[in-house]
Amino acid sequence: MIDHATIERILDAAEITDVISEFVTLRKRGVNMLGLCPFHNEKTPSFTVSPAKGIFKCFGCGKGGNSVNFIMEHESLSYPEALKWLAKKYNIEVKEEEETEEQKQLKDERESMMIVSGFAQKYFTRFLWDENEGRTIGLSYLRERGIRDEIIKKFELGFCPNGKDKFTQDAQKEEYKMEFLEKTGLTIKRDDWVRDRFEDRVMFPIHNIAGRVIAFGGRTLKDDKKIAKYLNSPESEIYHKSRVLYGIFQAKREITKEDKCYLVEGYTDVLSFHQAGIENVVASSGTALTPDQIRLIKRFSNNITIIYDGDEAGIKASLRGIDLVLEEGVNVKVLLLPDGEDPDSFARSMSSSQLTEYINQNETDFIQFKTQLLLKNAENDPVGKARLIGDIVRSISVVPDAITRSVYIKECSRLMDVQEDILYTEVRKLIQKQTQDIRKKAFREQTKPKVQEVQPAKPVTNTCETEEREILRILIKYFHEEVFEAEDEHGRRINLSVGGYVLNELENDSLVSDNQLINEFINLFREQEENPDFKPESFFVNHSNMQISQLASDLVAEKYIESKRWKKGGAFVEAENEILDLLVPKIVQEYKLRKVKNMLRDLEQKIQEAAKSDDMEQIMDIQNQYINLKKVESHLSAQLGNRTII
Repeated sequence: MIDHATIERILDAAEITDVISEFVTLRKRGVNMLGLCPFHNEKTPSFTVSPAKGIFKCFGCGKGGNSVNFIMEHESLSYPEALKWLAKKYNIEVKEEEETEEQKQLKDERESMMIVSGFAQKYFTRFLWDENEGRTIGLSYLRERGIRDEIIKKFELGFCPNGKDKFTQDAQKEEYKMEFLEKTGLTIKRDDWVRDRFEDRVMFPIHNIAGRVIAFGGRTLKDDKKIAKYLNSPESEIYHKSRVLYGIFQAKREITKEDKCYLVEGYTDVLSFHQAGIENVVASSGTALTPDQIRLIKRFSNNITIIYDGDEAGIKASLRGIDLVLEEGVNVKVLLLPDGEDPDSFARSMSSSQLTEYINQNETDFIQFKTQLLLKNAENDPVGKARLIGDIVRSISVVPDAITRSVYIKECSRLMDVQEDILYTEVRKLIQKQTQDIRKKAFREQTKPKVQEVQPAKPVTNTCETEEREILRILIKYFHEEVFEAEDEHGRRINLSVGGYVLNELENDSLVSDNQLINEFINLFREQEENPDFKPESFFVNHSNMQISQLASDLVAEKYIESKRWKKGGAFVEAENEILDLLVPKIVQEYKLRKVKNMLRDLEQKIQEAAKSDDMEQIMDIQNQYINLKKVESHLSAQLGNRTII
């Protein structure tokens, strides 16, 4: 756990413009900086950075926050990891609170496995570069494959030494427990023997999206056909191969930037593409493509190009992947390389510009790919052609977006010379069948005996959001401003701050929001009410809860817009801070009036429901509540100048 003093040092040092300029080109506009948002595609800049407030805000996609939030979002890191990222940038030593013996014993198993995997990567990498065996066998092999040293270092490649259990012994000497060496799959232990899983192999560390090592792939350099060429870590608490893509950590920034991801098959394919200057590439690591892997790519881009070998195995892998990608609502293109080539050899045979140009000229959408591939064998065979059309229609039917489906249908109609109406009919039949299958499955699930579960509450529409956001904005900006007078319990006149006034009004009328995040804000204000050093803007913008920080940044970024009631007839309008004694009560009253109107609507509904049951006693009770609330509504409206809130 990072201590509070270190967090303060990091936040003080992390100047927002300096941090974001590493990823976004910014230009000055007034007191702020402007650039293209890194989180969504845009041609007109809407991404604003405020050096004075220490926040960023995109008015296109809505993302916002401080330096830590930006790194969390852009690099897909947790809050502590983002703090460490910034600490490294500004050469700040991260001091973490020392764990007690009890805490060490209770250390999370998952974290222990991560730590062991991290040690193993450093061990294998050091062995590759510093030990004679590693250099003469592992490093020589990688260089013979044409992999440059900077790529070897970038992907932290290594070598596991020969000698049955040398790595395991060295790890235990460093006091890493056998329990976690086994659970990560680095060590295999039986009753009477122990050995290293990856003995005498070149090592490819597999990183998660945050850059931590979670598994390994090891390649043998022996010609023995009885030995598997590649060996991967087994499934574990930290590694699920169906949810991981090799190279995603190194590629995620470029995938976002290019809004495109190239999907290849193996480790060396990724390395060769990076060496050719194309970094938005990941590999499925020899496993069949899965929905989880596609969703992982989708976090960064909706465009995938599958690049596999031109042999039969590569073609089958491409065909399997197409429908999965389409089903996730992602745009898919396919590129089959010339026969005898794989992405590794092909990328090494040409320059970056040549490779990019080749991909752009030869990648095709899935309809053209399937047509060109399968029509060769069905050109003069009507039954074969019908089978091909059916295959393409099945792929179209899994596309979730109706507009995209219609575009594909037009393309299929043109290429296969089939009427669109016929294709639409077939697609509808398949979708209906899929829907029926889903319903049947759901029915079977419903009829199974099961443990009673608490159903999640339906999302509540917050009709008071505008008023509540304005109250929070005022509190963040003017919490300590003393603009009101009040009496204490002894009848003495005292000054009352904006924060004290608003919190008292909300508490006196028991006003709470339908939005739990807003309630959390109010509770935090109450906790800090007596703290003279409380600085709301800094406190909330730099809060460790990203939702709180995001909303605070949004509110700080919003400009106050004067109501027309302050500008009638072109009258002079005072600055906001000069009219707080008038403005704050008005905002609170508007909020109360909105709440009252919502309650009146609810009562009207209840009266209608009660009328159906002819329960006169209940009707009278509700009507009395309604009459009393109407009086409150009239009173609040009069205070607000008889304005109508719709």
